[in-house]
Amino acid sequence: MAALEPQSINWQMTSNRRAHHTDKFSGQNLILRRGQPFDMLLALNRPLGSGESLEFTVSTGPYPSESTGTKAVFPLSSGTGRGGWSAVLKGSSDNILTITLSSPASAPIGWYTLNMQISSQGTVSSLKLGTFILLFNPWLQADDVFLSNHAERQEYVEEDAGIIYVGSTNRIGMVGWNFGQFEEDILNICLSILDKSLNFRRDPATDVALRKDPKYVGRVLSAMINSNDDNGVIAGNWSGNYAGGRDPRNWNGSVEILKEWKKSGYKPVRFGQCWVFAGALNTVLRCLGIPSRVITNFNSAHDTNRNLSVDVYYDPMGNPLDRGSDSVWNFHVWNEGWFVRTDLGTQYDGWQVLDATPQEKSQGVFQCGPSSVHAVRDGDVDLDFDMSFVFAEVNADRITWIYDTASNSQKQNSLDTRSIGKYISTKAVGSNSRVDITDKYKYPEGSSEERRVFQKALGKLKPNAAFSPTSARDLVEEERSPSISGRFKITGVLAVGKEVSLALLLKNLTREKKTVTVNMTAWTIVYNGTLVHEVWKDSFTVDLDPEAETQHPVTISYAQYDKYLKSDNMIRTTAICKVPKEAEVVVARDIILDNPTLTLEVLDQAQVQKPVNVQMLFSNPLDEPVKDCVLMVEGSGLLRGNLKIEVPALRPKERSRVRFEILPTRSGTKQLLADFSCNKFPAIKAMLSIDVAE
Repeated sequence: MAALEPQSINWQMTSNRRAHHTDKFSGQNLILRRGQPFDMLLALNRPLGSGESLEFTVSTGPYPSESTGTKAVFPLSSGTGRGGWSAVLKGSSDNILTITLSSPASAPIGWYTLNMQISSQGTVSSLKLGTFILLFNPWLQADDVFLSNHAERQEYVEEDAGIIYVGSTNRIGMVGWNFGQFEEDILNICLSILDKSLNFRRDPATDVALRKDPKYVGRVLSAMINSNDDNGVIAGNWSGNYAGGRDPRNWNGSVEILKEWKKSGYKPVRFGQCWVFAGALNTVLRCLGIPSRVITNFNSAHDTNRNLSVDVYYDPMGNPLDRGSDSVWNFHVWNEGWFVRTDLGTQYDGWQVLDATPQEKSQGVFQCGPSSVHAVRDGDVDLDFDMSFVFAEVNADRITWIYDTASNSQKQNSLDTRSIGKYISTKAVGSNSRVDITDKYKYPEGSSEERRVFQKALGKLKPNAAFSPTSARDLVEEERSPSISGRFKITGVLAVGKEVSLALLLKNLTREKKTVTVNMTAWTIVYNGTLVHEVWKDSFTVDLDPEAETQHPVTISYAQYDKYLKSDNMIRTTAICKVPKEAEVVVARDIILDNPTLTLEVLDQAQVQKPVNVQMLFSNPLDEPVKDCVLMVEGSGLLRGNLKIEVPALRPKERSRVRFEILPTRSGTKQLLADFSCNKFPAIKAMLSIDVAE
């Protein structure tokens, strides 16, 4: 009798990938989700005889072992599989066996090799049948990442485009982002990120075994998306000078970044800021099967010394000072991943903060999370991981100091318990509207629960926090409440190229006459508060009659700010108002200038595999020419890779029209993203939803 040997194997690629919700991934790999059976057809050269048997081995990682769960050996049986790896003979006809293979819901994710051992007439032969990729399975109740709601799974696992909120509390803006987790080679790159991590390099056997745990994978990725410590994916830069790389605001999505990282031989891609790290981490989490979303926190505290307060400094002339290591970011962007917390208990299951922006070291590495959102809300700052940092981002007190350089002395000016952690936002499920999730992170500002949680958190941190008497919340200003109030009011159009018109409104709150001396400055800044350059200053003295109000105009010309404005388009205006023998009143406002509009229009009905013409329209609003113009376009399912189009220089007030062609590859609503940059406008964004017919 001829030796028993396989002649062919049919992986049932199309039906398996559809059943496992991996049919959107490009490429020809067999991509499966754990805990879910899949079928294959095995053709043998003759029927299986009595006394002959088949056995299978699956293995993952460089040092597979049964004890760590990275290898399993199991026979072809006729019964049903029980939780672990199994192979069941579903049927056979004409030497073709239909075999159902199953994996455990807690198997490590990654590349697997499948081998088969044939025992026949006392001899055992072994051969490799092939390889497959195993991912987390949010469709399966037994999986740690299970998400029961169909619409939420569609958004948080399968949606490959999204929106990230940016700006400031008084001007919430948004940018489109191409996650592109199904694009060519992205899954391979995402898996290679795990293989480049410090943990894998130090102890590959343990690292691969731990890849069964979404907590572990999420934490490793939060370290690997930034380049600090480990040559990870993206190098951060908040200086305002991006020579030698790309201005972070120019990126349209993660695909280009991940591909560039691989192409360069895994050298960090330059440059990113928080939404770039979060956009990239979101791609990798969704790609591997961990439901995830992008979160923006406005007025986000970066508390470096774990005392739940951030110190902000000004000098008496109204200049913001770069003193101390704390800061308040106009906005900060992180991610939430959805999974259970077997380490903490079921009340902490659900959304977990993961933050890949390198702000503080955790266990010696720039990584952050997973921090349970439920735990943040309840002030459980002693729980894993990095809870006190995340709690402070949304809850810290803001303490304003006046620092006098001449006398090297500082005095506390005010304490604000309400300004940090505003309008915490994420994109809605199934639509492009903004959802405010602040109430998931904290109780209503000023409520008794919120104060109780803050005191609870402070109590847990106090034993191990370096408390200076000045930063404690119980320090109350000795001085009386101020006798005047002030605020900046916008009085004109806020647009790049136009003069900035504001007014400082001052009000006497008393029944006595007051003399007020005011020192004002305006600085261009990066969104995280980095000071770029002073662009304007003014001083004046005014007499205020009892309970009177006055307005002082502020005008900053384009010529004054033009050379110093960064792609953030942000200017920080400050007024220090002094009444003799009273504490200063600090009035501050960050303003954001609008870019001119970039318009995208589809010129034909979009259809799969049919070229579509798109038109970009842009008018130069300035009284001077703009040059070095480049249009960059991308969109998953709409074009392969990205387009880079050099646009001719534009004379003053000239209108530009650029046509280009895209080729949709998938039907449904797809997002086209454009970034237009030139010497005067470093990053103008546009996005367009396109309905693609079959």
